[in-house]
Amino acid sequence: MLWRAISEAEPGPKWARLFAEYWPHYKKWWLRDGAEARPTFLESRQALCEHMPEIVPIFDRLCDLAGSGDAAARFLSFYGPPAYLSGCSQAIWPGAEPVLVRNYDYSPDAFDSLILHTAWQGRRVMGTSDGLWGLVDGVNDAGLAVSLTFGGRRIVGDGFGVPLILRYVLQTCETTEQAAEVLARVPSHMSYNITVLDAKRKFVTAMMAPDRPTALTHAAVATNHQETVEWVSHARFTATVERERFLLQRLTLHVDPLDKFIGAFLKPPLHSTAYEHGFGTLYTAVYKPRSGELEIRWPGTNWQFSLNDFTQSQRRVHLPKAAAAVPG
Repeated sequence: MLWRAISEAEPGPKWARLFAEYWPHYKKWWLRDGAEARPTFLESRQALCEHMPEIVPIFDRLCDLAGSGDAAARFLSFYGPPAYLSGCSQAIWPGAEPVLVRNYDYSPDAFDSLILHTAWQGRRVMGTSDGLWGLVDGVNDAGLAVSLTFGGRRIVGDGFGVPLILRYVLQTCETTEQAAEVLARVPSHMSYNITVLDAKRKFVTAMMAPDRPTALTHAAVATNHQETVEWVSHARFTATVERERFLLQRLTLHVDPLDKFIGAFLKPPLHSTAYEHGFGTLYTAVYKPRSGELEIRWPGTNWQFSLNDFTQSQRRVHLPKAAAAVPG
């Protein structure tokens, strides 16, 4: 995997080049069920205006940079996307400093491999890209960090792809309380667990779903189910219960030093090599919202970033291969 770290204060030529590079692959994915299966441009933009009006100017600018095509604009709205699954584990370190650690488990062939640093609308945001402006995790200059895990449910409904919801949270919120209000009202098209941590160490895990109200919890751990396991075969294949139990034990039995706590994410049962089936661990992220720092780790190496002193660079990562059972 070739990772790139790119900084561009406002949407411009760097983002346009990225879109031109990624769009053929995303277009194939977006239209895999036929154009009629996705919401129209009018429906998509109206949904953005209703639920996330503050970022509509960014959306309009990105559509212009993407060439103002209908399919591209509908994709960039993230409204009503195709279903997609991921693994993931995330937890808040129980030490004094606010730190959010997470593993992102997904297919390496369907991943942006981008760290984006932006200052759109005057708000500095840094995080791991999905869909070229959505984020699967990130931090902003107000000291707010956020990450997601799949919620382990098959149901697909009306709503947005969750990476755009994370972008919206980081663009518009400064505290965990504000983020919780957003996560309680913005509709998600599938079930996800969103953990938010702010600089005062206040946190929440929002269990979002398309068919029921968001549950706001004080859970410091999230894997791939919500209050109960509903998709049994997925839970068994991803070992979501075992990973949750492992993390809860580390949080409740004793407080590990931070480096030891992070190191647990780089080994089984948290670290997965099921890449061929779309659930291998692509990276471990460590967010320190108080200092605006991000560290991306893989076994044996790490990559460090700062909101205040971001350096554009790239890194090639070789993922291990391992046999894994196909989910039932």
